[in-house]
Amino acid sequence: MTDVCAENAVSTVACFRRALKLGQVFVIALTLLTGCTMVGPDFLRPSTKLSGQWLEADDPRVENAPANYREWWKAFNDPVLEDLIQSAYQQNLSLRIAGVRVFEARAQLGIAIGEFFPQAQQALGSTTYNRISQTALGTSQTQIGQDTSIGLSYMQAQVGLGASWELDFWGKYRRAIQSADANLLGSIAAYDNALVTLTGDVASTYVLIRTLEDRLKIAKENVEIQKESLEIAKVRFQGGVTSDRDVQQAVAELKNTEATVFQLDTQLRQAKNALCTLLGLLPGQLDDVLSETSGIPMAPLQVAAGIPADLLRRRPDIRSAEYQAVALCAQIGVAKADLYPAFSLSGNFGFLASDVGQFQLGDLTSWKSRTVSLGPAFQWNLLNYGQITNRVRVQDARFQEALVSYQNTVLQAQQEVENGLVAFINAQQRVGSLTEAADAARQSVDLAMIQYKEGVTDFTTVLTAQQNLLSYQLSLADSQGAVPQGLIATYRALGGGWEIREGQDFIPAEVKETMEKRTDWGKLLTPADAEPPAPETPGSLIRAPDW
Repeated sequence: MTDVCAENAVSTVACFRRALKLGQVFVIALTLLTGCTMVGPDFLRPSTKLSGQWLEADDPRVENAPANYREWWKAFNDPVLEDLIQSAYQQNLSLRIAGVRVFEARAQLGIAIGEFFPQAQQALGSTTYNRISQTALGTSQTQIGQDTSIGLSYMQAQVGLGASWELDFWGKYRRAIQSADANLLGSIAAYDNALVTLTGDVASTYVLIRTLEDRLKIAKENVEIQKESLEIAKVRFQGGVTSDRDVQQAVAELKNTEATVFQLDTQLRQAKNALCTLLGLLPGQLDDVLSETSGIPMAPLQVAAGIPADLLRRRPDIRSAEYQAVALCAQIGVAKADLYPAFSLSGNFGFLASDVGQFQLGDLTSWKSRTVSLGPAFQWNLLNYGQITNRVRVQDARFQEALVSYQNTVLQAQQEVENGLVAFINAQQRVGSLTEAADAARQSVDLAMIQYKEGVTDFTTVLTAQQNLLSYQLSLADSQGAVPQGLIATYRALGGGWEIREGQDFIPAEVKETMEKRTDWGKLLTPADAEPPAPETPGSLIRAPDW
């Protein structure tokens, strides 16, 4: 019996060594191959249609030289506007959502990196009671009935470690890491784009508020002018010089202008409420900040627009569209890897003991109770090629859609810049013409009132002059507001403003503290650890997992 046990032990060790050598050869071979094999296409940035220069490049108010757009709102020299934008950057809730999504994408990247390493690692342990059926096939009286040492029931205990590793022979997991990298960079670009939109919205809403304040002031001034003309019409009617028609016309015009005042007041309050929301405040909490009317911000006479090619580097929505295409390109390789056999290596080591016969559960800690299994395996879905191939086609179609979306985003960016430039330039010219028109309308009202008092003209002339005055003054206020609005639209279209977040957290400190208390985030909530290398930057795809 001793010789048999010794022979079995030698055989076990020999088998284990053969499996170990086979596994080593398998791992070495596949490790060498995984360094150069990745199925699926590599991303290439698609060609885009870019103008050589802007259509308004010859206008002296447009400079082709590049400029710093980091804090473009300072060009208006309005301290209130600068404070509002800083407050919005710190408090806007939509921007916080975009910031949290950055860390969601960072955690997803950690999952993708972890998949490259052994996908299953387990510590196992159990104690079980087993009873052998006397009526089941394979447990006849001949087999167990004569050997009472075996019995029909026994206890079994085991403990051990197990691991299974599907090796990245075709680049499936490295492509997944590429995709997750691009998704993370895309979420950062989406955050930057949200910041560009936020700064533009705050500035645009602020200018709208100041414009409405001017329009409201103009309407109220015209109410006073029309009240004066109404009193004159009443005096002339009471003196029998004119009919009651003049009085009723004056009343109608006055009430119409008063209705305009109420309408403008509604629009002004709605604009202030919108600005409060952008700053994460309740309606009315900005009344003190906006109480001192500073007038419509004055825009500089020139804007540095650079060249269209700068948009590819600066506009975050273009970068976001590109990263989305990169992520979908890598997903083609992930899907295509399923067309080929999957190679894996599995192993288990542990201890197993039972109370059958002369053995005891206490033997679990004995070296002779060890169990070892190790070896390679492969799996190949030979009969699912139709499904797998169509999954590859689906990913390819999504990738092509992303490429077209990227090209369309570049075209739309150029359109937005051109629209902003022409609005900025033409608004300046319109202000000059309407200033002269409003001055002439003011003089026309004064002359009409003098002539009406002297009986030289009828009240219809006064009425027409007052209507023209109100119309020209309101149009002038609109045009004065359109100049900074055009400049804001240009800066927004050029992709300026997102640079203020560089070196800053994507979420406020209090939000980060709450998340850290609730969940172990490790180092992932720090800006330095948030950004992977860009796709065009050389670097290894394989990094240590985030624990």
